[in-house]
Amino acid sequence: MHYQGIIHRYKKYLPVTDATPIVSLCEGRTPLVEAMNIAKLTGVKGLKVFCKIEGLNPSGSFKDRGMTMAVSKAVEEGAKKIICASTGNTSAAAAAYASRVRAMGYEMESFVIIPAGYVALGKLSQAMIYGSKVIQVRGNFDDALNIVKSLSENYPIELVNSLNPYRIEGQKTGAFEIVDELGESPDYLFLPVGNAGNITAYWKGFKEYVPENQKRPHMYGFQAEGASPIVNKRVFDKPETIATAIRIGNPASWEQANRALSESNGHIDSVTDREILDAYKLLHQMDGIACEPSSATGVAGLLKAAKQGLVPENSTVVCILTGNGLKDPSTAIKEVDMDENETYPADAAEIIKVLGLQSLSGVVS
Repeated sequence: MHYQGIIHRYKKYLPVTDATPIVSLCEGRTPLVEAMNIAKLTGVKGLKVFCKIEGLNPSGSFKDRGMTMAVSKAVEEGAKKIICASTGNTSAAAAAYASRVRAMGYEMESFVIIPAGYVALGKLSQAMIYGSKVIQVRGNFDDALNIVKSLSENYPIELVNSLNPYRIEGQKTGAFEIVDELGESPDYLFLPVGNAGNITAYWKGFKEYVPENQKRPHMYGFQAEGASPIVNKRVFDKPETIATAIRIGNPASWEQANRALSESNGHIDSVTDREILDAYKLLHQMDGIACEPSSATGVAGLLKAAKQGLVPENSTVVCILTGNGLKDPSTAIKEVDMDENETYPADAAEIIKVLGLQSLSGVVS
């Protein structure tokens, strides 16, 4: 049977009707992969760690879950233009789903406002090739968000950032899938926190899908140290981090995130850029699991929380990996210290020397 996406699968939990034109790219059903070596590195006895690989959604991030809902409802309401501010993944998703709307025979334009110089090229190229109008501003994400909020309030253009409640509705389906896969909620959910829509959405999903008398996870959110307003309880006017997807100084869903943390008896903390990059490399090199650097923030948080004794023995943890590993190839190349200009002769004997292999006649000197 052809899989049709999250709206068809979880329709009874979503604010849609038979009159809603479902704009789908068959998003969802992303794999839950066990990370055995990450579990070992925590040093926590009996710990099971699974990674929800959201980078395998159609445009390469978890944003597709919310965008299928936001854009479907926008079409239902007669919108012909959508707009978002973005650090990258939202722009790619918005552009992709706008393109899908046009494929369905509706009129739809998409506009993206991004902070100049702070969006990974893989994401920027996606928004452009999908046909979105990309506008770069000399400012940060929060400046861009203020602009699109003003435009959507005063002009006939639909805002599809996570301030749009339909985005949260779509993103909560990630929680449904985790429960379906595991047969119950995990004990802990670790995830990156930027604009705080995802931690809000996951907690909403667990509350709706899991009866109150059954186990629901503790929500453990982590921000980058240089962009950690929720942790520090203050706005960051100039947030800075290698994790560009969460480089946000004034989260739109700040209050909702705090509520999720409180209701789930959760935990919020920050990790350094170095801890994020170390977790990013460990995921790739120790467990064969790919993600973009920002996505590794939750895993970095797990390693930190385990050292602090915040993760009990024999627990089950799910880490949300929000974006695809190919979103930011330049960081990967920098982390492995690859010299792109270093070349060797096309000769097997020379390559044997480079690899330090033994030839049939003995060790190559």
